[in-house]
Amino acid sequence: MPVLWRRVLIFFLALLPLVFIVYKTLVNQLGADPAKTIVLFTGEWTIYFLFITLAVTPLRRLINFRKVHLRWLQVHRRMLGLFSLFYALLHVLAFLVFILGLDFTRFGKELVERPYILVTIPAVILLIALGVTSTQAMMRRLGKKWGKLHKSIYLIAILGWVHVFMQVRSSYFEAVLFGVILVLLFVPRLYWVSRK
Repeated sequence: MPVLWRRVLIFFLALLPLVFIVYKTLVNQLGADPAKTIVLFTGEWTIYFLFITLAVTPLRRLINFRKVHLRWLQVHRRMLGLFSLFYALLHVLAFLVFILGLDFTRFGKELVERPYILVTIPAVILLIALGVTSTQAMMRRLGKKWGKLHKSIYLIAILGWVHVFMQVRSSYFEAVLFGVILVLLFVPRLYWVSRK
């Protein structure tokens, strides 16, 4: 399949979660607390796309048999990362609109009641920085600094996991699952770095 068609396919597939939550909103199927559902949904998909982005390189290097080549996926890693930013911004917007009601005077109180927001702020700022500098032009302009900046995706992933963990009220299943996935994504990288 040509690169352009793959890019279009991935683009529309990545929009499916947004289409799903919009549909659920229109048919009034968001449960007892629609605001919370939307905020959690967009937050979860931020992490999903972050994990998918981080999984590209290990998959490409580990699954590289004669008839299975995933190099094409590497080409689209930037788009996957940008969708993580996209859903992160939707997550923040949903919180500001549906939880705060755009009443920013409540923000200080929310920080006290929801301390996990403090973890979100640097993660989102770093994601925005990665998105802004994701072009070839910025890569050339920043030189070696570009690589150092984009390594912050690992910190973003850890902050995302901490954000999830801090919200746990009863079941730790999701937080533990995300933690295991994160470890599985990091271990191959640590191994490759140690071999250099």
